[in-house]
Amino acid sequence: MIAWKWLRSWEAVLVAALAVELLALGAINPAFLSVENLLFSTSDFAHVILGALGLTLVVITAGIDISGVSIMGLASIVLGLSWVAGADIWLAVLIALAVGSLAGTFNGLLVANTDVNPLVLTLGSMFMFAGIATGLPGVLDLLGFKAYGAGGFAAYQYEGITGLPKEFTALAHGGLGWVPNPLIAVLLFALVLSLILHRTRFGRYLYLIGVNPNVARYSGVPVKSVIVVVYTLSAFGAAIAGVILTSYFTSARSDLGSEALLNIITAVVLGSAAFADGAKIAFIPKLTGVGFFESGGKAPSRWARKSARR
Repeated sequence: MIAWKWLRSWEAVLVAALAVELLALGAINPAFLSVENLLFSTSDFAHVILGALGLTLVVITAGIDISGVSIMGLASIVLGLSWVAGADIWLAVLIALAVGSLAGTFNGLLVANTDVNPLVLTLGSMFMFAGIATGLPGVLDLLGFKAYGAGGFAAYQYEGITGLPKEFTALAHGGLGWVPNPLIAVLLFALVLSLILHRTRFGRYLYLIGVNPNVARYSGVPVKSVIVVVYTLSAFGAAIAGVILTSYFTSARSDLGSEALLNIITAVVLGSAAFADGAKIAFIPKLTGVGFFESGGKAPSRWARKSARR
């Protein structure tokens, strides 16, 4: 009975669809189905999973945050500009994560203290963060910092910041055995959020707020504080994604991750989150499956290029 119920569930449909896609891609290129290649492919959509994990917590509270894609770019350009300004690359990473988290705190404060729909607020902040990321190189130019390259700071706005230290760019291309570092970061972030959601009082607060914020408030739940924290956590995940993308592409750009919005929302929805009355957390296998759907037919050609380099 339990098995039959699971076979009729959405999870079973997703598993079946994923199996069909993998078999189809494997038929095109048998090398695609190797464990090493499948694990390697996750680096292409790790930023989508990181963004979806944080957004899922927001959705559990019956909220929405679509500014994460701009926070990825903001974190990336802040990392690059901090390094250009003279900071150690790992200090620049911490600064980028801090700035991304502050962007989420800003979103949370707006959502918690106004009656405006979170979709409208985060739509506005998405454009604001993107504008800030694009304009930051000009700010450093005005402050008198030195730019690398003939193009100066103006080139950073559109061409990105290259020449990042090898120990940083190796971050997204290294791994533990066959498990790439981006996937390790995803698993660690998922583990932390899962523990917060299922093992802490804060996690129970999220569900109660998602069902009825007024009842939560009358029950003594600090609704505003919880909302601020959950939007900060969502932005922190987006900032991690921005750092990983910067390492992956070996360049800090203000537009990194900008194309991932629909993929992130799709991952949250397919991962069993609902935008109406709270949700259950999306499991990492579901999100990984969505990532393979998003990656589509790119992986066989990537494997061919990788084999050609050997």
